[in-house]
Amino acid sequence: MKVAIFTDETGWHTRQLQQALRARGAEGRCVDLADCRIDTTAAWHGLVIPGYGRELPDAALVRGIAGGSFEQVTKRLGVLHALRELGVPVYNDARAIERSVDKSMTSLLLHAAGIPTPPTWAMESPAQAQRLVTRESATGHAVVLKPLFGSQGKGLQRVGCIEGVHVPLPPLADYGQLAYLQRFVPALEQPGHDWRVLVIGGRAVTAMRRVSAHWVHNVAQGARCEPALLTPDLAERAQAAAAALDMDYAGIDLIPSPDGALVLEVNGVAAWQGLQRVTRFSIARALVDDLLDRKHASQAREARQA
Repeated sequence: MKVAIFTDETGWHTRQLQQALRARGAEGRCVDLADCRIDTTAAWHGLVIPGYGRELPDAALVRGIAGGSFEQVTKRLGVLHALRELGVPVYNDARAIERSVDKSMTSLLLHAAGIPTPPTWAMESPAQAQRLVTRESATGHAVVLKPLFGSQGKGLQRVGCIEGVHVPLPPLADYGQLAYLQRFVPALEQPGHDWRVLVIGGRAVTAMRRVSAHWVHNVAQGARCEPALLTPDLAERAQAAAAALDMDYAGIDLIPSPDGALVLEVNGVAAWQGLQRVTRFSIARALVDDLLDRKHASQAREARQA
């Protein structure tokens, strides 16, 4: 069994995955999607995946996709789309990654599925966005401006009503001329926290609290990780969020509110180093087991039946 680990950087996560694959008698080879190409003269399938010659991997696990121009990212996702169409199990596949990396689509799908999430808006008109922020501020609400494709809590700004003072929307040049806005959910206690719940194969398997005195609770922004009880409410909402985006695995971010846990984001290429520190079992092994025992086995059965 040869598994391509698509990643733009190697390190702790890829080593964990390779070790888990070796434990299952499989080989994990790290491949950068930027190095893959389409070549219809090279093989019957028209793809060139470094390290695989004229063959295709038996399965693929997506760990990271490098940023680039619109055209470059389209090609990289196109390789993932092609692998899926060629019968290679891709974990998570390009469709799931596209739904989760676009925060506005995530919010739309969560809302359509009836999953509790803060009120959210996405618009290109700066005037419309400014009016929205002013309206929210007038009712005492702050709003979080987020990069549409951001991660790790980078680039977040609070606008609207902050400690009784109106903070206007900044220029959108650094946000791709797009305003993705989500109503701010104040902490119920100090220090505040949110939850990261990991869903694998449709089942919530572990969780942590990310605690910080700052309103941004990402580990990359200095939050500390604490073990969290995976309550039925947390598990059900995280599982529903992963199902709404049709994810093989996902890191679901939820925040406490007076109305219960609200889903903030769904991460389709989730890091888990912080979560591993408070989880007793190997997360990489759980991911690999689900890939091989569920996804790969299911597609192999379908191929035989066809």
